[in-house]
Amino acid sequence: MNTSWQLLTEEIKNCDKCRLCERRTNTVPGEGNPNADIMFIGEGPGRDEDLQGRPFVGASGQLLDRMIHALGMERTEVYICNVVKCRPPGNRNPEPDEAEACKGYLRQQFVLVRPKIIVLLGKVAMRYVLQEEAPISRMRGSWVVRKGVWFMPTYHPSALLRDSSLKRDAWEDFKAVKQKLEEIKNDSGT
Repeated sequence: MNTSWQLLTEEIKNCDKCRLCERRTNTVPGEGNPNADIMFIGEGPGRDEDLQGRPFVGASGQLLDRMIHALGMERTEVYICNVVKCRPPGNRNPEPDEAEACKGYLRQQFVLVRPKIIVLLGKVAMRYVLQEEAPISRMRGSWVVRKGVWFMPTYHPSALLRDSSLKRDAWEDFKAVKQKLEEIKNDSGT
């Protein structure tokens, strides 16, 4: 981990910019390959993530790991983080002021990783990253390009655990991500 990552991680660890810091056990900065082609962004840590200080380690994380594996990749090859770095009480969605307090951290992660593709896991991540209020069911599966980065909104793994009928659409989204990554690599000659 280079100095920039260490400073960012330390800053997140000591953050008190919003009320979420009051009840956290651990901050959950993010983890994975700091030079990943693909970044996954969820909404915020849950109970298991708060206890371990790692993103997507509960049931949703296990499903996400399987989905990443289906891309032909391992968790260590991508970067995984959340909009907010501390667990919202009762796993509620982050409030706008909480997301705003963490926005700088998310931007720094983006600058450090420089992903080619960002997969937005769920409506909350889509709302705060793309500033898009549409239902995830309408936006999922549609590419959004901003400043040369491809964004794919899709269902959050927890939604797939609650409603297995969404898994087919999510699988189509992940296949599109895999295809886009192959296109990008072929275009760049890597």
